[in-house]
Amino acid sequence: MIRIDAIWLATEPLDMRAGTETALARVITVFGAAKPYYAYLFANRRANRMKVLVHDGVGIWLAARRLNQGRFHGQAYGTDRKSNSITSSFKPWY
Repeated sequence: MIRIDAIWLATEPLDMRAGTETALARVITVFGAAKPYYAYLFANRRANRMKVLVHDGVGIWLAARRLNQGRFHGQAYGTDRKSNSITSSFKPWY
């Protein structure tokens, strides 16, 4: 089992073709580093796909989930896309 101490939800969509390096680059841009035992969630614009990036203390995991119907709820994209602060790019999600 992967230990998760905190979960952060991205407020801007991620292109689901993006891989581990692209998702990790976004986390590093905002936080400076991917913290061990933290999960970072990304959704696409239509909110029917989600990726989860997790640092497990040793390496990086990237998991993807696609819904055949319906959408993930609770995804709110930021309106201030020029800002690079934590509050506008990611929000805590428990």
